[in-house]
Amino acid sequence: MMPKDRLERVLDALDHDLEAGRERLFELLRIPSISTDPSHASDCRAAADWLAAELAGDGFAAEVHETSGHPGVVASDLAAGGLHVLFYGHYDVQPPDPLDNWRTPPFEPSLVTDPAGNRTIVARGASDDKGQLMTFLIACRAWREAGGGLPVGVTILLEGEEETGSLGLGSLIDAVADLPRVDLALACDTEMWDRQTPAIVAMLRGLIAEEIEITAAARDLHSGVYGSAARNPLQVIAEIIAGLRAPDGSVTIDGFYDDVREVPEDVAASWRGLDFDQEAFLAEVGLKVPAGERDRSVLEQTWSRPTCEVNGVWGGYTGEGTKTVIPATASAKFSFRLVADQRPDKIREAFRSHVRAALPADCSVRFTDQASALPVAVPTDGAHLSKARQALAAEWGREALVIGTGGTLPAVAEFKQRLGLDTLLVGFAQRDDNIHAPNEKYDLASFHRGARSWARILGALAAQ
Repeated sequence: MMPKDRLERVLDALDHDLEAGRERLFELLRIPSISTDPSHASDCRAAADWLAAELAGDGFAAEVHETSGHPGVVASDLAAGGLHVLFYGHYDVQPPDPLDNWRTPPFEPSLVTDPAGNRTIVARGASDDKGQLMTFLIACRAWREAGGGLPVGVTILLEGEEETGSLGLGSLIDAVADLPRVDLALACDTEMWDRQTPAIVAMLRGLIAEEIEITAAARDLHSGVYGSAARNPLQVIAEIIAGLRAPDGSVTIDGFYDDVREVPEDVAASWRGLDFDQEAFLAEVGLKVPAGERDRSVLEQTWSRPTCEVNGVWGGYTGEGTKTVIPATASAKFSFRLVADQRPDKIREAFRSHVRAALPADCSVRFTDQASALPVAVPTDGAHLSKARQALAAEWGREALVIGTGGTLPAVAEFKQRLGLDTLLVGFAQRDDNIHAPNEKYDLASFHRGARSWARILGALAAQ
């Protein structure tokens, strides 16, 4: 059993050292580690070097690992023995554009009081994911300095390409695979339910992304000479898109729902009891009517049901004025968010079969695979999840909710597939953090209590 006074000393240290922890975060935020922009490759390396040096200073055996793209960081301290956890985060950030919309420079972090009186850290990466990963690092430092050492074995994996598809993640996982057996993965890249209610994400949707190009005539045609007689690829692609959904909002691809797992009834019941206003949720973005499966709530539609979305369509003339042309080609991009137990390869082939079956005479199609990630579901009755919920309840004074999320985190699927690890996704972001947008922020209270929460979770896992 974890001595209570040991944990209390750690929590006191986190309270006392809040300003020092915040300054560590500010140092990392000042590094413009934009992974999508080749001109910032040196900044991505600088962020990896900074993190490795910080972790080494905290007593971890830390190394910068080269990948096919931006480097990552792997650091371990296994002195505690017993349970061994793997913590995941990413140091790369999205571009700050449009710069004119920032009220403060994106890579000059500042403390700002929002209209509701909340103290916030404003900078690109403050919430996604530098502020969140730093909550764990700060909790580890407090355990080492005030708690006599980490209560469990900890390995930390930080990548620099999450915002560009995690293409080099495999080589970092290879480095972790050489370590002693890992029992559980942890990640901090998700949201709380609200400002006072913590949440653990147990369902993470997978992803496939496809691009198609429909070709008809050998060249663009004059619409007056060939109109009606010649097949128009834009019309073909519009009909394919229109045929992907039934009037009830369901996806019409054969076999699309075959492997969809229903949410456990206890979890579904807890969702029904949430204070969630789906009309207000849609009203925030100027909408009124849910567009998904009619017999499913908005929470189900966005957390536990698969999606089929058109992300872009183009072809023909799109400039100023008129050009009466029948284009030779038309293209579209699609994405599918998948849920357990759907397989990306199966859904990809089902989509392609659907498109081929819809092609009329004189048309051909070319497919391009754009992305793929497996969906993940964590057992909601697992011992690790139960301990984490207890720890979060002790910190926040409220029961931690078990929820789903509509997004995709490739690392979580990779941990499950390659290491056999379940991942506890415990995040402290807020819905209004402007992630990927100008004026990204992270509540100072979330930063502080997030670190305290991780300290409690590590202690609870050690006591298991």
